[in-house]
Amino acid sequence: MKRNEFIFTIGYQGDAAIVDGPAMKKYGGKNAEELLDLGLFRPAYCAALYDDRLDGFRELFSQRTGMQIESDEALARLFGVYGVPDDVTRVTRIG
Repeated sequence: MKRNEFIFTIGYQGDAAIVDGPAMKKYGGKNAEELLDLGLFRPAYCAALYDDRLDGFRELFSQRTGMQIESDEALARLFGVYGVPDDVTRVTRIG
């Protein structure tokens, strides 16, 4: 999957990722901190995960939201995202 496709995926159907096309067009290319500042918390987390920059993301997230997250695993559970899937062969944009 390409970076922006992963960041703006809203779900999966079989081997297809369902992507929020308008959000990807509007906010694609932004880094995790920029997405956090826009209030796009899940895409921000996905950007940090994809870019392999989770170090420090939890602290930034806590600063922006006031939520205290105890571990990176808890952050993954919060968003339901545990990694970039290897088995996605198609991308469907909606919107």
